[in-house]
Amino acid sequence: MSNQPPPTAFKITLPSPSSPLHTATVSAPTNIACIKYWGKASTQYNTPINDSLSLTLDQVDLRAVTTAACSTGFDQDKLWLNGTEVEMNSSTSKRFRACVDGIRACATEKLDAEGNVLVGKEEWKTMHVHIASYNTFPTAAGLASSAAGYAALVASLVALYNAVEEYPGQFTAIARQGSGSACRSLYGGFVTWRAGGKVDDWSDSIAEQVVDENHWGEIRAVILVVSDKEKETSSTKGMENSVATSKLLGYRAEHVVPTRMKEIESAIHKKDFESFGKLTMMDSNQFHATCLDTYPPIFYMNDVSKSVVAMVHAYNEWAGELRAAYTFDAGPNAVLYTLEKYQVELLALALKYYPEIGESYVNNAELRKQAMDWNLDVGLVEAVDKRCKVRAVGDVKMVYCTRGGPGPQTLDDNCSLFEFVSE
Repeated sequence: MSNQPPPTAFKITLPSPSSPLHTATVSAPTNIACIKYWGKASTQYNTPINDSLSLTLDQVDLRAVTTAACSTGFDQDKLWLNGTEVEMNSSTSKRFRACVDGIRACATEKLDAEGNVLVGKEEWKTMHVHIASYNTFPTAAGLASSAAGYAALVASLVALYNAVEEYPGQFTAIARQGSGSACRSLYGGFVTWRAGGKVDDWSDSIAEQVVDENHWGEIRAVILVVSDKEKETSSTKGMENSVATSKLLGYRAEHVVPTRMKEIESAIHKKDFESFGKLTMMDSNQFHATCLDTYPPIFYMNDVSKSVVAMVHAYNEWAGELRAAYTFDAGPNAVLYTLEKYQVELLALALKYYPEIGESYVNNAELRKQAMDWNLDVGLVEAVDKRCKVRAVGDVKMVYCTRGGPGPQTLDDNCSLFEFVSE
């Protein structure tokens, strides 16, 4: 997976600069929050009003790939996303500059194999950067594509500049200035983002790894992509409105989240799926309740999303235990956490009530086959039928079966998104 060349459509061909060229390519994962962050304490530093916790997902199908290149031969900074050059507006430029300038300030010397200095620490400041990035999954549809994208940007710059942190977690503090949840994608496994706020510059608003991806290897995720379109209300705009108008949001941040954070971290350490799943679903429900409490209200979930909630509760009640747990970020797409031993059964249930469009509907062909061959219990089907109906083909666009995974990975030169050619 990691060292496959990029799709041709995302490859950028440029003339070779006349001076030395330095590049680095990395991939970075997305993450899905179990305890949500919604609302900013500081818009200047892009910090949250409450702690949050997420699972970093495996990069086999869901990742951002970014190449960072710099040279004194470049006359300006440039950015390409999914093969198209991006015009730097005020928002993009501010977030982009925060990451580039923040990591470059941590740059160190670049040495060759014999220890000779190729680039001095101060020389990096004389070079413009070119950044190219692409996502392997729907952008802006509620699958944390910006988290993967900005994590990949920061990780590629760290590799390019041979950057070193001045304090633990500094790179995550820089990443969250690009996109808040990007800070959590710099680590694998379960990761928390501490809200911070005890220091004036918010440098204590950083991500910390709770456990790595190997601690609870049985955790699986089945993702139902209900929409692959950009959401009507951006997360940034939604948060602004919620902070300004929702009294429930403030109560949640002060009185609910602190206790939930302690409880879910304990459940993760103990591998207690019953507690983990219940807390995850309750927090998803409350997050969307704050969106409804916003004026005017924000509707990220749709009827298909609500039917998934009904299906999951019917499944758990039939089983007499918690086997699946849903969570919805700022969008209609459902992430269903489960354990490895129930993954095929849950997928079979999803395929019955959300019929597939074609054989590529499920990203994992082997799991799809197992699910198609699975005989669902008659009692289970009867229980779910009382809660929801079989949806129309196309109501769910794609199903991803995945698991927890590591943080950013350095890729080979053949994965570079740039091709520099002599004129």
